[in-house]
Amino acid sequence: MSGPDDHARRVLVEAPVDLLLDRLTAELERTFRITESELFQVDYRLSVLLPLGDGDPITEPGHPAWRCFDHQEPIVAGGVGWFPVGMRGERRGVLRLAPVADDPAQVEEIAAIATALGHELAAVSAGTDIYRASRRARRLTLAAEMQWELLPGRSRIRPSFSLAGQLEPAYAVRGDSFDWSDDGHRVWLATINGSGEGVAAALLTSLATYALRNARRGGLGLADQAALADQAIYDLHRGEQHLSALLMELDLASGKLTVVDAGSPRLVRLRDGEISEQVLEKQFPLGMFEGTDYQEQCFELRRGDRLFVLSDGVIDATGQNVRYGETALDRFLRRTGPMEPLDAVRSLLGDLRAFVAGDLIDDAVVVCLDWTGPQP
Repeated sequence: MSGPDDHARRVLVEAPVDLLLDRLTAELERTFRITESELFQVDYRLSVLLPLGDGDPITEPGHPAWRCFDHQEPIVAGGVGWFPVGMRGERRGVLRLAPVADDPAQVEEIAAIATALGHELAAVSAGTDIYRASRRARRLTLAAEMQWELLPGRSRIRPSFSLAGQLEPAYAVRGDSFDWSDDGHRVWLATINGSGEGVAAALLTSLATYALRNARRGGLGLADQAALADQAIYDLHRGEQHLSALLMELDLASGKLTVVDAGSPRLVRLRDGEISEQVLEKQFPLGMFEGTDYQEQCFELRRGDRLFVLSDGVIDATGQNVRYGETALDRFLRRTGPMEPLDAVRSLLGDLRAFVAGDLIDDAVVVCLDWTGPQP
């Protein structure tokens, strides 16, 4: 026997892409007597919740919408309900509904419907600009448009790992980027510290990312993935352009971490509240020379280890002629232990923006990976 959430899922699947919220609202009114709805999507900078309709943006940290977004739990107060909208750990925003009864069973059903909305938004976004355009607090540069379209997502949660990443300056990022994939047994992560300016930097990063994906999807090992991307960039630019990258492959059952450092960003480990930099064998950046022979390194993670990958734009961020630096960075990273990876990334970049009193000038990428251990 189907329940209200099954009916709502069917409504969402059958709705035209531009009427998802309208059709869902009609179904919620029929089922729960809910008459008001609004979808608030988090912007590219993770700093404001923007309405799909004509409502006001939400920025204040203590607002129920942000508490719902941050804790990924429904909040009902004064007949108004806030429900997290996302899928597989990718947070898209929150759904505001009214009136909502403070009934745990009903709240649970509506929360499942909000999750279904998150899945449907992911499914339709490739064929419409409605939802992408409405999550922008301002216009993206062309390079930033290219970079955000290149990403696999901003976060992912599975029983054996959690992962999140963010680019800054979000609306004007040029060459820094990240990419990931998992197959249930392993997770692959590539973090790119780009070079150059504007569209040229974005094009170089795109070439590297697609070359790495092509090699990975072809079943090549990590060193060969680096070699293929290196050759693709060298063939086009003959060494005049190159970029740094850190490639990682994590075996989710054993915690074995395989790494190729191609002139990479910094890799930092948080273990039992202590920060340590993982010493890597520095190798040539991708595309610098023809036929570079890359070597893999292996490390063993412990259950509960957290890894941060940080581009030089993080450590070199400067405010009032003072560099952010490694001491301030390590101190802040230690404080992220209790946070989910996306919250840790968001908090670090928020601290950087406060330090420089505005947008970062240089590109910065932060990726956070937790290994929670093998699952039964």
